[in-house]
Amino acid sequence: MTSVVFVHGTGVREDSYRKSYQRVARGLARVRPEVRLAPCYWGDTYGAHLALGGASFPEREQDRAVPGADGADDPLAVWALLEQDPFAEIELLADSAREDEGGGFAPGRTDPWDALADRVRALAGAGPVTDTTDTTGDGDAAALAEELGPRLYDAALRVAEELSLRLSGTAPGRDTEAMAARAVVALATRLTEHTEDAEEPLPVDGADRDALVRVLTDRLGGTDRGLKGAASWVGGRLLGDPLLWASSPVVQRGRRPMTGKILPGSGDILRYQGRGTGLRTRIADTVALAREREGGPVVLLAHSLGGIASFDLLAMEPAHGVDLLITVGSQAPFLYEIDALTGLRRGDDLPATFPRWINVYDRRDLLGFVGERVFPGRVTDVRVNLRQPFPRSHTGYFAHQGLYERIAAELP
Repeated sequence: MTSVVFVHGTGVREDSYRKSYQRVARGLARVRPEVRLAPCYWGDTYGAHLALGGASFPEREQDRAVPGADGADDPLAVWALLEQDPFAEIELLADSAREDEGGGFAPGRTDPWDALADRVRALAGAGPVTDTTDTTGDGDAAALAEELGPRLYDAALRVAEELSLRLSGTAPGRDTEAMAARAVVALATRLTEHTEDAEEPLPVDGADRDALVRVLTDRLGGTDRGLKGAASWVGGRLLGDPLLWASSPVVQRGRRPMTGKILPGSGDILRYQGRGTGLRTRIADTVALAREREGGPVVLLAHSLGGIASFDLLAMEPAHGVDLLITVGSQAPFLYEIDALTGLRRGDDLPATFPRWINVYDRRDLLGFVGERVFPGRVTDVRVNLRQPFPRSHTGYFAHQGLYERIAAELP
């Protein structure tokens, strides 16, 4: 009797594996009822866990600078927003003005937003930020201005354009000069990174950033250069966007539960890369037991990280006893290309003992890769269409009936 050993992927724990196992069992029963499905669950033993209860987490500071319980007064929440979109404060204010249905100015009057835009535009011709001393903080505005270079003035022109385009004709706001200064600094930072084709974010000290904002606010004629009011206003709106809010230090309050959610997925990968022998041994033992019990061919059906571990095992162990490897949503070809596999170095050929290999992928699965161009003649790529966006395109394979029909045609 043919045995199919089902090896799960990253982030899976017992309850989830039980459900997946039952789903695979039903799928195989419809197409090949005589096949015996064997479990290979490894999440509890070889997956990642916080064995010390999170002792590695920094303790949250207990002082008056720490945000309140609702997180809406965290000053760095504003910068978390501007990191995503330098015009975000301007856009939020424009949305708020439309909601209020207020504003509007009589013909002949100078629109305050257009006036601010003119002052921002004038920054481009005001010369380098070296002739103004900021005495209200410990940052170095001139050093950061020199780092940002001409991009600082390119940013000023674009911010001025946004102010007129989005806010002209609406009611004037508070601390608008500081808001414009933050937009200029945030955009200049992004433009500098793009110009330099930076591989990582530009290193910017928060004190230097704040000092430069204060200097630019002064040049624009502003008085209130703090973030407290903006943080409360922007923070309240940010609370509705958990992905954006997660980039702010306010998540320190919930760091443990958030890490607990992402640990199984990312932690399993890290642990396997550093301590993968146990998982490969678990797969080998399950294969040996299945062959001993049934005496027939053994197939490894492995998803995601389970496919990587199965690949490594078969590449390293000549007497593996596996007749067919079926990887689903696998990263093995990609890891080979970047020379990150344990079982096979880039440039080395698959051993002659490596079994027949079917690699199933969905083009929308960002974690599913193809192998035919990486291992010519040694793997057959099979494309399925789950009709799901990522990440469901990575987790939905075993709910797809077409997968089992293809598996049925390939099983010994």
